[in-house]
Amino acid sequence: MIPLRIIFMGTAELSCASLEKLFGDPQFQIVAVVTQPDKPKGRDLKLQPSPVKILAEKLNLPVLQPLKARAENFISQLRELKPDLMVVVAYGQILPPAILDLPPFGCLNVHTSLLPKYRGAAPIQWAIAEGEPETGVTIMQMDAGLDTGPILSTRRTPILPTDDSQRLHDRLAQLGAELLVETIPDFVSGKISPSPQPATGSTYASKIKKEDGRIDWNLPAEKIWHRLRAFTPWPGAFAFFQTEPKPQLLKIWQVAVLEQSGGVGEVLSADKTGIVVGCGKNALRILELQREGGKRLSAEHFLAGFPIKAGGRFE
Repeated sequence: MIPLRIIFMGTAELSCASLEKLFGDPQFQIVAVVTQPDKPKGRDLKLQPSPVKILAEKLNLPVLQPLKARAENFISQLRELKPDLMVVVAYGQILPPAILDLPPFGCLNVHTSLLPKYRGAAPIQWAIAEGEPETGVTIMQMDAGLDTGPILSTRRTPILPTDDSQRLHDRLAQLGAELLVETIPDFVSGKISPSPQPATGSTYASKIKKEDGRIDWNLPAEKIWHRLRAFTPWPGAFAFFQTEPKPQLLKIWQVAVLEQSGGVGEVLSADKTGIVVGCGKNALRILELQREGGKRLSAEHFLAGFPIKAGGRFE
């Protein structure tokens, strides 16, 4: 059997599991890896390669890094490679029709939600933030819309109480990679026919902003708990504790929901078991937290160096 010629497009850490899985399967030949240009990072703004570029070079695969995917010279390069199929996982640029229509079998995308729910940039975080009981991955044939293409296959996974966005990201990356290599042969052989996405039930998962991590104590405690897990590790859940001369920024790492009522943002108790804060409904016991520039600590150790007492207030 002649291996299927594949161009892989990806940038983020999420993409790496799919690239590795395709590379390790003799049914596929990766003729090129396309990723975003190196970007300046850190204090010295040194150029850093994407996670996908690092992996591709380790696997001795040719790497292309166009500034713009719609550039004609780049599209010409892709044509010369004569791919049968293109696979796109968290690449980070909108692809023009000239690329989508280039391979005979089109472009497939691994999307980390059960489409049409959570189209867009941050499906993992918003599925947790909205308290969904489950999520999953979708293998989709790409079209000109934003995550609107027909569906080839899906796989589900529960969202566990212990999941934050990093843990769920890692699980979905592996799940997506496994489903991808199972789906491609059946799609190419005609065993799978793409199904249009349902006309109803679509939602949009907007890009996460730093301000999304700020805790709104007016929300029910359970909702805050969902959002805290969704925005860990980035941007992190944070709140301001009223101190003089100015409020102190505290990062909140771990909480438990309590069936207890009290003033919104008010500290109801603070001891070695945790710092209990009133919410719009019920209360949260803060179990782990961190001062700006400090270490992540249990509530007991935190209180030893930063006294918080009942009646104090979080903003």
